[in-house]
Amino acid sequence: MNARPFNLIVGEALADIGLDPDGCKRPKGRQRTTTWLGDEPGFGIRQYPGDHAVYFVQARMGGRNRTVTIGRTAVLTRHQAAKVARLVLAHAGVGDDPATKRALVRGAPMYADFLDEFWAKWAGRWSLETQRNNAGTRRCYLNGSFPGLGIDEIDEAHVTAWFARLNDETTPGAANMALGLLNLILNKAIAWGYRYDQSNPCTSIRRNKRRKCERFLSVPELQRLGAVLVQERQSSDPVKSLAAIATTLLLLTGCRRGEILGLQWDDIKGRRIKLRHGKTGPRTVWLGEEARAVIDTIPRRRGVDWLFWNADEGAPIRSFAGHWYVMQEMAGLSRVRLHDLRHTFASHAAMNRETLPMIGKLLGHRILQTTARYTHLDDGHVFDAAEQVGAEIARMNGIVP
Repeated sequence: MNARPFNLIVGEALADIGLDPDGCKRPKGRQRTTTWLGDEPGFGIRQYPGDHAVYFVQARMGGRNRTVTIGRTAVLTRHQAAKVARLVLAHAGVGDDPATKRALVRGAPMYADFLDEFWAKWAGRWSLETQRNNAGTRRCYLNGSFPGLGIDEIDEAHVTAWFARLNDETTPGAANMALGLLNLILNKAIAWGYRYDQSNPCTSIRRNKRRKCERFLSVPELQRLGAVLVQERQSSDPVKSLAAIATTLLLLTGCRRGEILGLQWDDIKGRRIKLRHGKTGPRTVWLGEEARAVIDTIPRRRGVDWLFWNADEGAPIRSFAGHWYVMQEMAGLSRVRLHDLRHTFASHAAMNRETLPMIGKLLGHRILQTTARYTHLDDGHVFDAAEQVGAEIARMNGIVP
């Protein structure tokens, strides 16, 4: 924020109390001393040559400290100056900056142009699968939306009408995905200086209710699946063996299917996986000894960069849904998605008393609410927790001897 809009605010405040803003201007020369007053944060007096002094206030806006002269001490009382200082601080606190807003309007591109800019700068951070999914979402629901609007002009009414139209035209899940992508786009418009802070209208839009998914494998189910995976990893069919290895790594790391199948040998760094194209961008996956030992069983082929390679087709393995269905049948499981193995990893981490931030770090989540959706507890662990908490409170309060 520059000084001029603040000075306009000060001038209007001085006029309201019957003072001429021109008579309150800062004297010439370099200030000699500064005295901080306790009325408001950043409020004080600066002494200038010739026994001249002025009230001033410092406010932080746009990551920078702004110093605003309020008026001369010979003209203003301390109470009047403090009142003006509070007004300046209030405007700074809500980001009310007319000059900054005008600059954003002048410099912000049209929505369609910014969509191209965002895609060129950001899409390369996504995995190939996420790129394909988001490209489809863009083609169906984002291209052609908000015609004639700059990226800084899109407001809550525009997004509400757009989201309502999507819910009439497509499924609730697809509408939610489109809203999530638009939310990311507008967040980047803020980060790149095209919109002012906290102006993303998507944050106030209520998404469609999600189908609650609480499927995770119990200990007996894990034991049955583990026995099947050990057997299948030793299969003479290389694709079947690799499918069992990939499934094992999904359980041991909590990674997504595309993240595991997209691995190349250069991504393996000792006990770490350096994911180049995770769903939310590059990240590090830490490997336990068991996971690293499973990776070491994968045969490495000369001239092939991929861990999961179909030699018959001469291409990386992109899916093993058929093999997963067979393994489910062998383990006596029903209606378990591969993604449920990620829920299983998170839930058993929670049952082993790992914290949500730690589980989120392991899963590559940036938002704790997302991690909370992945962590489920079985009734036995909830009962144990209730027993422990109740017993401790009873002991402290003397409820029981």
